[in-house]
Amino acid sequence: MARKFTASATQLKPDPRYHDLVVAKFVNCIMYDGKKATAMKLVYDAFDLIQNKLDKDKSEALPKTAFELFQLALDNVRPTVEVRSKRVGGANYQVPMQLNKRRQQSLTFRWIIGSAREEKGKPIATRLAKELYDAAMNTGKSVTTKENTHRMADANRAFAHFAW
Repeated sequence: MARKFTASATQLKPDPRYHDLVVAKFVNCIMYDGKKATAMKLVYDAFDLIQNKLDKDKSEALPKTAFELFQLALDNVRPTVEVRSKRVGGANYQVPMQLNKRRQQSLTFRWIIGSAREEKGKPIATRLAKELYDAAMNTGKSVTTKENTHRMADANRAFAHFAW
C-alpha cells in the first residue's frame, strides 16, 4: 500500500552535536546538492556566532545557549493557520485553514532560510545567525511573514465555512 509521505522521517538521524532531530532536519533544509557536511558547518557556525553573542549580552530575558535560542526562534516563527485558495461557485476564496505539525515546521524552516538567503553581502552563517537571533527576539523578516499570514487568515475568517 502506498504511503502518503516518504520514509524520510523514520530514516532521519539526530545531528552529531546536539543529538536533536529538528536540527538535523534544519541542516537537511539548508543543504544544496547533497553537500551535508557544508550545510552542517554553516548551521554550527551560525550557532557558534549566536553563542558568542549570548555570552556577551548576559541578559536574563535571553536563553543561555544557542540551541535554546534556536528553539525559541522556531516557536516564534511557527504559524498556526494559513490561507488556501478554494474555488466555490465560480469564485475563488482565500479560506483560512489550520496547519498540521509537519506543515508548520516546513513553513518555519522555509521562511527562516529564505529570509537569510535574501540578504546579500555577508557569509550565509552570519545571515542565518542574525535571522535566528532576530526571530528569537520576535523581529526579523520571518516573523513578519508569519504575522502577515496570520493577518490574512484573520481577514478572511468570513470564508472559514468553506474549509471542508
